[in-house]
Amino acid sequence: MARPSIVPIALTLDDRTGYTLWAPPWEEDGEEWQAFLGTTESDPDTGSTAKVHLFPTPAALAAFCRTSTDHDLADHPVWPVVAGLGAADLTPDDDHRYDLDGVYDIAADNPDRWAVEELAATLDIVGRLAECLDTGESDDDVDEDVEEDEDEGQFEAVAELVARPEVGSLGLGVEAFVGRSGEDSWARLGGALDELWEDVVEELGEHLDWTGAGTVAMEDYPPASEAAETDVDELGAEDDELEAVSLTKDDPAGGPVAGAAAGVSTIRGASRITAGPAAVAAAAEFWEEVGILPVEVVVREGAGVTLRCYVEDAARFLGRNGEIYLFDTPADLARFCAGNEEHDLTEIATWPEVADTDTLPLPAEQDRYDLTELSEVLAEVADGAAGLVDHRAFAQPIEGARDIAEYARLAKVEELLAPASPLGQAIARAEREPGATLRAEDAAVLRPAWDEVVTHVSGALVFRD
Repeated sequence: MARPSIVPIALTLDDRTGYTLWAPPWEEDGEEWQAFLGTTESDPDTGSTAKVHLFPTPAALAAFCRTSTDHDLADHPVWPVVAGLGAADLTPDDDHRYDLDGVYDIAADNPDRWAVEELAATLDIVGRLAECLDTGESDDDVDEDVEEDEDEGQFEAVAELVARPEVGSLGLGVEAFVGRSGEDSWARLGGALDELWEDVVEELGEHLDWTGAGTVAMEDYPPASEAAETDVDELGAEDDELEAVSLTKDDPAGGPVAGAAAGVSTIRGASRITAGPAAVAAAAEFWEEVGILPVEVVVREGAGVTLRCYVEDAARFLGRNGEIYLFDTPADLARFCAGNEEHDLTEIATWPEVADTDTLPLPAEQDRYDLTELSEVLAEVADGAAGLVDHRAFAQPIEGARDIAEYARLAKVEELLAPASPLGQAIARAEREPGATLRAEDAAVLRPAWDEVVTHVSGALVFRD
């Protein structure tokens, strides 16, 4: 059964990056809970103010967790395990780093997949922070002579921003910003940010404790541009594999501790990738420039890396005759690319640059597809974990399966994912209501259908030496 989790995250604001913990929604005693590492301060003059504790490094965060129990996560089901984790385990992955300073720059870019996903993630975490930190008391609440407005809270700008329909469209992906109407929606989103973002960060800033509950000082924070490098220096060379380490820690009952959203562990169960976030980000510059991206696929037979691009919006993989070549490691894939074997990417205009590069093909988080994990999640929900898993669990596995099926011409997979099928209906709901929880009775129907998808997809994968 999927269990509650605690995720390390990083927030960048005013050229400082602070590290903290987030407990995604979990169900306990029939109620849904969500929390951040922090406390609520009470003052007779100003009322109650909830704070999130931030730390300049994962090591400082780990030290606090080992010694303090006076915070909002102390009663979390897996806190006893988190209290024993080190800096490597509490270093956020790329998907849990939120740059609030960079929002304007993202909105000024074209609405490609990466811009939409990053902006969606940033606004989502801001909304979650506001939800958890709003104590329901405005400054006027402490004055009994002032009439209370029940609709007002401490995050009015946040509430106004997340209510804008353009912000809601971010959850639909880049397709929501295609064409003339999509361009207009992206422009309105930029206008909403111009109007409200300064107020949003001002509201949020009042609730961010950069002193780590009094354990650190402001001068301990390096400039945000140096934060990732500082992390690596502190952890040492052996922590190049910190991503894998943070996802192998379990709670005493066997559930995931870090790196899981809404009780679902992320896509790295059988990953062969051991590079840290900085290395992946550096490699991404080259691969995005050539328009051919490294991807990782995990199936029951194992995990492997390959390359994928899109030609006239159709997926094309490193392979031949509908077969996709997978390699055990990025180094193995790079050696193949430097060879002379013909394949379906040879004719891509930028392939000579790929064949000649020294940049390792390191997949980004959004290009890792664990097709086996969704099956495990569906089994857990069917067995009674309803309420812990939402429809976002479908997003990445479905994307990977569809791309593979398109390239390999797997008609049966397309049939299983068709809009009228049970999986197709679940996918449609995931696009409409990504936060909707998955019911046990639905998971019981979906699991065998998804297992059939994975079986057909696996048949198109060829593991190369």
